[in-house]
Amino acid sequence: MTAQREWLDKDYYKVLGVSKEASAKEIKAEYRKLSRKYHPDANQGDEKAEERFKEISAAYDVVGDEDKRKEYDDVRKLGPMGGAFGGGGQGPGAGGFNFDPSGLGDLGDLLGGLFGRGGGPAGARDPRASAARKGANLEATLHLSFDDAVRGITTSVNLVSDAACSTCKGSGSEPGKAPGVCGVCRGQGVAEDNQGGFAFSRPCGACGGRGSVITDPCHSCRGTGSERRPREVKVRIPAGVKNGSRIKLAKRGEPGSYGGPPGDLYVIVDVAPHTLFGRKGNHLTLQVPVTFAEAALGAKIKVPTLDDGPRTIKIPAGTKSGQTFRVKGQGVATSKSTGDLLVSVEVDVPAELSDKERKAIEALLDVTATSPRAYLEVD
Repeated sequence: MTAQREWLDKDYYKVLGVSKEASAKEIKAEYRKLSRKYHPDANQGDEKAEERFKEISAAYDVVGDEDKRKEYDDVRKLGPMGGAFGGGGQGPGAGGFNFDPSGLGDLGDLLGGLFGRGGGPAGARDPRASAARKGANLEATLHLSFDDAVRGITTSVNLVSDAACSTCKGSGSEPGKAPGVCGVCRGQGVAEDNQGGFAFSRPCGACGGRGSVITDPCHSCRGTGSERRPREVKVRIPAGVKNGSRIKLAKRGEPGSYGGPPGDLYVIVDVAPHTLFGRKGNHLTLQVPVTFAEAALGAKIKVPTLDDGPRTIKIPAGTKSGQTFRVKGQGVATSKSTGDLLVSVEVDVPAELSDKERKAIEALLDVTATSPRAYLEVD
C-alpha cells in the first residue's frame, strides 16, 4: 500500500457527502457539483470556499480512484494499525515500532515493519515521505466553437491558482539560502514516543516530517513556496471532442507541499451549438426543407457539409417528411472512426399561397382518389 497518515483522520466520504457504498458514478457526480460550487473562480476572495475546494479535491483524488479507494477503505478498516503497512521493508528495525519478541521469529519481523521509520534496511520507507502531500486538483472550463471541437485545436486556458513561487522556485527559502537542519529531530523527520518497552514514531511536529526548517523565508511567498497568480496553460483538444468531455492535464494543478507532486488540472469542454448542424455521436445531423412537389415527385437537392462544400443527394418520389438520408464520411472524424452526415427532410407547407398555387392544389385535391385517412373509417 501507499497509504497516507491523514487517511486515518479524514473521512473522505463525509467530505464529499456520499455513503461508503456509493458508486464511482455517484461519487464523481457529487464531486463535480461541489467543485463547481466552491471553485475559487466562483468565490473570489473567499478563503473558506478555497479551503473547502482543496479539501473536496483531495478527497476525490483518493476515493475517485478505484485503486486508491480500495487502499483507503482497507486502511480505515484496520484503524490506527492500518497506517503501519505503508509499503516499507519487512525486516527487523525497518519501522518505528521497536519490539524484540525473542523466539517469535516472523512475528518480530512483522512488528518491526510498523509505522515506517527511517534508518532500517534497504527498502524501508523514509518517514519524511509521509509528510509530502500531492497538490490539489483543479478544474477549468474551456469554451469551444462547434467547428474547433470537431476539428481539434491547440489552445490555452486561463486560471488563477496557487503555483510554485516565481522567486524561490517553490523551495520556500530566500534565493541563495538553503534550509537548515531541524534542531528537534536532527534531520531525521521523526520523533519517538517511548511507551515502556515500545517506541512509536511519528512525523516531527517541528518540521512536519521534512527533517529541515526554513531559516531564511522567501520574501515573496513568506516561506510557503507557493503564490497565487494567474496562469495560462496550453491544452491540446483532440478532434471530435464532445460537449462535457473532461481532459486531464497531469501535474498542472496546484503545487504539492513538503516535496509532494503537483495536482492535476481537469479541463471541462463546453461546446457551442452550430447554426446548421447537430451532432449524434460521431454523426452530424442536418434538417433540410423540401417542397411537397419535390417530396412527391422526387428531386435532386444540394446540402451543405461542414468541410467539403455542398453535396447533391437524391430524394426519391414519395419521400415522407422526417425521412433521413446518409452522406458517407461527412461526419466527425476522430482517431478511431469517421461518422456520416444524416440529412432529415421536412416537407415545407407554405403559410400563404398565390392564386396559381391555390388553383393547382385544388385541382390536385379533386383528382386524389384515395384519402390517407381511409384506414380510420371516418366519413
